[in-house]
Amino acid sequence: MFTLAQLLLVVPGTGLGWDETVYTSQVSENAPAAFFSAPRARGISYLVAPVAALTSSTVVLRIYLALLSGAGLFAALWVWRRLLPVRVLATAGALFGSLWITLYYAPQVMPNLWSAYGTLLAVGCFLRAARDRTDHRALAGIAVGVAVVALMRPPDALWLALPLAAALLLVRRWRRAALLVWLAGGLALGAAEWVIEAYVRYGGLAARLHRASEIQGGMGWHWAVDDQMRSLDGYALCRPCAVPWRSPVTALWWFALPLLALGGTLAAARARRSATAVLPILTAAAMAVPYLFLIDYAAPRFLLPSYALLAIPVADCFWRGVADPLRRLRQGNALLVILALTGHLVVQYTVLTDKTAKTRALSQEFSEVATRLNQLGVRAPCIVSGDYAVQIAFSSGCSSRQTAGPDASITQAGVAAAARREPVAVIVLPGERPPGYARAWRSAPLPESTRFRGHRAYLSSTVPAP
Repeated sequence: MFTLAQLLLVVPGTGLGWDETVYTSQVSENAPAAFFSAPRARGISYLVAPVAALTSSTVVLRIYLALLSGAGLFAALWVWRRLLPVRVLATAGALFGSLWITLYYAPQVMPNLWSAYGTLLAVGCFLRAARDRTDHRALAGIAVGVAVVALMRPPDALWLALPLAAALLLVRRWRRAALLVWLAGGLALGAAEWVIEAYVRYGGLAARLHRASEIQGGMGWHWAVDDQMRSLDGYALCRPCAVPWRSPVTALWWFALPLLALGGTLAAARARRSATAVLPILTAAAMAVPYLFLIDYAAPRFLLPSYALLAIPVADCFWRGVADPLRRLRQGNALLVILALTGHLVVQYTVLTDKTAKTRALSQEFSEVATRLNQLGVRAPCIVSGDYAVQIAFSSGCSSRQTAGPDASITQAGVAAAARREPVAVIVLPGERPPGYARAWRSAPLPESTRFRGHRAYLSSTVPAP
């Protein structure tokens, strides 16, 4: 059902976003690789490489990821079968999979959902290995889960490992050297590529971490809780997040989440398996810390690992309400649960359809701009710089080179020099002047779409006249 919902609601007509373009271009034959900034990790690029290297079709890539994400959700929950009733796990998967954030990002070339799957796998295997010393597969599962998270989002892996390591120290019966070894091994294995690349391309680990912090706006104390709430209204990225909170109803489930998780803890305690609720809740809280308190902007996808973990005690809470031993209240409880879930699904569906409609419209605009540039003579090998250069360049078969911002990879002098060798197009915002090196270049208007109305493309002399 999760995969089918993606194929019906999200996949048709949605093109690659900015981050997706960067990740896909690293392994695609369609265009040169975009600049890869310090905070990024290559795990998601490796995941899509088998398809991206063979075809430039976004639809094929989306279908591949939709199928793979369905299998991933199944596998991540499967490891919990020795710990929880199947009905709880199925409900947890349905709750997590029905969030608009999950459905929207599942078929996208983005790392956050895969970080969530790795987190679910690692915590479930940790609980299994802590309970049963003969469960050697669970030990390996810890390493695999943490390694997946580290490959996708190295900081997430650190925040995942911290509460698990603390649990080893604080719970006497869990103190096993093997657990710590597999936990540390998975972290080291998954983060190795990112650390090695830090020394090869960024001047060392400290330099990469420093640059990553700069791009994130400076890691430090920032209250971003309200930003995350507003971002649930359909924002992919809320930066800066000084936007009105148009639909508070989209965050009702967010406010209910702590209470439902607490109810799940009580349900787990009655079933004498408190750890299956307490550890996921504590780990979810730890993994949410950097995105709620250490950066000054919000993106709802950042919290997917936390939502995946919290879905388990929430599902336990729902089943506790339906299976209330007081028969005279059972029907009423079930009706309340059904009404709450129905309302939740309506809100998620509304936000999702609105978000995907905007994405489809934007994808069409990028396609029109790329076609226009090709008609003007901008064809590979070529360079595109300026506003939305990453997506436009990828669609045009060009390299994207920016002189400022988080993707800065060339100086203005470098662009001017490149323009003497190959076609260069600089996209300029309405009312703004082109860079000094491009003021004598001929210009052409871009298609009069919503996003690009008034934009102009300044073309180097190496671009043949149409």
